[in-house]
Amino acid sequence: MLLLNHSEYNLECGTDEAGRGCLAGPVTAAAVILPKDFKNLILNDSKQLSEKKRTLLKPVIEEESICFGVSHVFQEEIDTINILNASILAMHQAIENLNTIPEFIIVDGNKFKPFKNIPYETIIKGDGKYLSIAAASILAKTYRDKYMDKIHEEFPMYNWKQNKGYPTKEHRAAIKKYGITKYHRKSFRLLPEQLKLDF
Repeated sequence: MLLLNHSEYNLECGTDEAGRGCLAGPVTAAAVILPKDFKNLILNDSKQLSEKKRTLLKPVIEEESICFGVSHVFQEEIDTINILNASILAMHQAIENLNTIPEFIIVDGNKFKPFKNIPYETIIKGDGKYLSIAAASILAKTYRDKYMDKIHEEFPMYNWKQNKGYPTKEHRAAIKKYGITKYHRKSFRLLPEQLKLDF
């Protein structure tokens, strides 16, 4: 059973990101503040749920939360500032997009940088412990998946509709065959060492 709140504050925001380990596309973060009486029996870490359940939960979270924010940080920025900084930046931007200022922030994982002067805590596997982080993980994942489906139309040979930019065998084989696109993260090891690409 996931817990609603970690702190004593009423306006506690959970934040999480999706797409950190991908070879292409943005890293996407969401931030969610849930009301004190929020209950949902299906809601869990997005990785534990089917795509169908995530799709069902997305409008529930958007309608029942006090507020939510989502942000993409794209591959050019990831290549410039590195994936960890890009993930934290995406979370900061998602919190910035909330129309209510949170009193406390809980973050999935173990790395974060202070946001304004708001107290925060990092929680390892937080998306499986707290409802607001789980809700953020679902929004981050569904918004990012939608974006990857859209760019799939432009470059169908990488099958992003299916792999969402993650390093599947098929995705790596397509990189080997077709080279890279403007959506690929050039700072990532796109192919194993023995298959080096000439950029």
